[in-house]
Amino acid sequence: MRGYIGMLKFPIITMLTDFGQRDAYVAAMKGTILELAPNAKIVDIAHDITRHNIIQAAFILLNSSRYFPMNTIHLVVVDPGVGTERRRIIVQGNRSCYVGPDNGVLSLAIQEEGLKKIVLISDRKYMRSNVTATFEGRDIFAPAAAHLAQGVPIESFGRKVDRMMQLRISHPNISDHHISGEIIHIDGFGNIITNITDSQIQDLMTIGQQYQVTINQTIKTMMYMKSYGYVSPGELVIIIGSNNYLEISINQGNAQKLFNAMTGDPIAIISQ
Repeated sequence: MRGYIGMLKFPIITMLTDFGQRDAYVAAMKGTILELAPNAKIVDIAHDITRHNIIQAAFILLNSSRYFPMNTIHLVVVDPGVGTERRRIIVQGNRSCYVGPDNGVLSLAIQEEGLKKIVLISDRKYMRSNVTATFEGRDIFAPAAAHLAQGVPIESFGRKVDRMMQLRISHPNISDHHISGEIIHIDGFGNIITNITDSQIQDLMTIGQQYQVTINQTIKTMMYMKSYGYVSPGELVIIIGSNNYLEISINQGNAQKLFNAMTGDPIAIISQ
């Protein structure tokens, strides 16, 4: 039976975790992969996901996986349920393959890409001989990704299942003069990314117009512009970011600190 990636000379495996870089965890996973698949090209997406933040990891996976070549294997370990009975899965999409816990972290990317099949990782032949309860990233998920990269068919890892846990980005409430939504991500620059998309506000908001924004009872007035540089340094601005979501930003500043914002916080925008 033909494996997932066939005979690619240098299969790509990406890694996305909340492990950080100060410990040996990421290196241990990479070493495990390279021992089994020495020809693999390992690409780090991120390892500084907020600890246990499944939604943040799912959002970053969604907005990075679409740019990788066909047949990339995405290895994701943001897993507050490690060692429990939650399932370990491989998900084949229309372009890529995803390896990780069945806690929703893979679901946003698959919702966009399209689902072909889901299998459980249960055959111990494709795990490390000593599987610990607290480091399944090294002992189960990294070996699974490496064996996939070496051409092992997906069906070999375990039985096929019909469903996986799903996350959903909530929908904003929109009227002629009022938009209410929530914060779904805060990037490394402190830009506040909402669940409001460009298509949802294209007939409601006008470039160059002022709007009142409320987050955590902090109310500020700012312009809706095409990019950060259309306002002065230190000035607030509303933009549509590179992933087509509405953002609240400060040119050369940190909007998160100003609003004391966190993912999940509500946001309201009112036209002036």
